[in-house]
Amino acid sequence: MGLNIVLIEPEIPNNTGNIGRLSLASGSTLHLVKPFGFELSDKRVKRAGLDYWQHVDLKIYESVDEFFSTHKGKKMAFLSSHGNKSVYEIAFEDDMLLIFGKESVGLSEEITNANSEKLYQIPIHSEHIRSLNLANAVSVVVYEGLRQLRK
Repeated sequence: MGLNIVLIEPEIPNNTGNIGRLSLASGSTLHLVKPFGFELSDKRVKRAGLDYWQHVDLKIYESVDEFFSTHKGKKMAFLSSHGNKSVYEIAFEDDMLLIFGKESVGLSEEITNANSEKLYQIPIHSEHIRSLNLANAVSVVVYEGLRQLRK
């Protein structure tokens, strides 16, 4: 049982480090799609991931086009604050790809428009915030997926 965490153009090294640690803890593969807002060698990535980073199952793609052509036809869920369905409606499957956008703007309009039927959001119960921190959002979604797959 495993999921795939996909970060498209991540910008904040600490988030990526924390998500790398989460991917290892959850048995997930981490896919990073360039361009990044930092270098993977950045000490903040390593600090957030601690000494676990070397054990992360990591895949790197040079572009969004490369990622989508590599995974064409695979089961995907796209996470966005603009989603019309709740994350709790995702029919999780083993080896599913969970797609997250960059911290500043999320997924591009091109991606959300092309995948509107597979666009989900984490419920937010306050009008005072737009979204969760990326690392927190990934944690919520991954562990909901693991919970569902244990049935």
